[in-house]
Amino acid sequence: MSKVISVADLNQLATFANIPDHQLQWLIEHSTVVELPDGGEFFKKGDPIDHTHFVLEGKISFRTEQAGQFREIAQASKGEVSGILPFSRGTTATGFGITSKNTTIMSLSRAFFKEMIRDHYELTEMLVHTMTNRVRSFTKQQEQNGRMIALGKISAGLAHELNNPASAVVRSAAELKRQLQLQPNNFKKVMSIRMEPTQVDAVNELLFAKAGAGPRTDMSLMEKTDLEDELTDWLEEHGIDDGSEIAETLAEFNCDIDMLEQMYVHVPDEHFPPVANWIKSVLSTEKLVTEIEEASSRIAKLVTSVKSYTHMDQAPEQQMADVRVGIRNTLTILGHKIKKQQIALKEKFPKGMPQVKVFVSELNQVWTNLMDNAIDAMPEGGTLEIAADFDDDYLRVYIIDNGTGIPEDVLGKIFDPFFTTKAMGKGSGMGLDMVQRIVRQHQAEIRVESVPGRTQFMVCFSRNI
Repeated sequence: MSKVISVADLNQLATFANIPDHQLQWLIEHSTVVELPDGGEFFKKGDPIDHTHFVLEGKISFRTEQAGQFREIAQASKGEVSGILPFSRGTTATGFGITSKNTTIMSLSRAFFKEMIRDHYELTEMLVHTMTNRVRSFTKQQEQNGRMIALGKISAGLAHELNNPASAVVRSAAELKRQLQLQPNNFKKVMSIRMEPTQVDAVNELLFAKAGAGPRTDMSLMEKTDLEDELTDWLEEHGIDDGSEIAETLAEFNCDIDMLEQMYVHVPDEHFPPVANWIKSVLSTEKLVTEIEEASSRIAKLVTSVKSYTHMDQAPEQQMADVRVGIRNTLTILGHKIKKQQIALKEKFPKGMPQVKVFVSELNQVWTNLMDNAIDAMPEGGTLEIAADFDDDYLRVYIIDNGTGIPEDVLGKIFDPFFTTKAMGKGSGMGLDMVQRIVRQHQAEIRVESVPGRTQFMVCFSRNI
């Protein structure tokens, strides 16, 4: 037997505070009441949405299934309203409703909506306000989820990008430490050598000319191997028992037999082995310091790009900016994904490209969503093109990919909230809706053209704002 609900019961809930008693009585007479235990299934995916539900006791947990797991997306507690509302367009449930605690729900069929709208203004007004608040709250939540998904992708890419140079710093620092531990013994042997100042100067000049030039990077593996073999043979012929390790370092700096012959002229025969080890130590240290410097610079560049991308150190206000900076920072942020899919990049920016007044960090969200979608739409080895043109009144930026294209029957829906062609869990349907709202915030315009093999998004900024 269903629980009997009275007007006095409804008057205790804030939801019905401004509803006349006769309208509440009408609601009670036309509604059904259901009581469910803790963990009861109120509705399941695919069930029709054809009732407005008023939670009188307990709680409903709304859950969706993703990758075989359930995730709670919302709740309706005592005094809250759920289900279909006047003028809303929902037809079937996309998830599950599970009750928490012992729950009492009063439900009004949509069959009574016309009568309610005609005769019960305050009740209808309350439900319409509830729908407006629901849409606003859900949109905000989905936007946040979309940002978190985007942040997760960016964080994963940055972690990968930072891991390589960070590992290089650790590896080179450990090797540098090992090299420095060998220095005292080499230093002792070199200090015991008696050479004329002119001889020392000649060796120094040859050595630091190679050190200053840095490691050679344009040699093929075969060329480097041949040079190492030649150097190893020469070193062993001149009293160095195992010259392969020294030869490897000398080859990296493009030291050849001619250079060694010139050094050998100035160094007494019996002292050449410690001098050769000293040369190797100097060049190895130079190489390791260079590697640490390059890897550290890469890390610093990534950090700078992130700061510039988020605009974290500046006030959130419009300012004149070169959009190319934000685009290139975004490409850096998405670098891992671009490399992973072997995407070719093309830039076509005109000379004298003007600045426009923008919210920098918000606009970077536009570039991120457009480029991320473009990358997802392309096969491995695709081409992403970023271009621009301008005239006296407008600056236009183009994001172009050679992916599968957007089907004509959905082209007009892509900017709609919650619309997505991506698989469950891979897209919130809020990315392009967010893009459109940010573009409008700039009093700009976004257009799309798509055929298989070419999709072009164009963002047009007024130069007169």
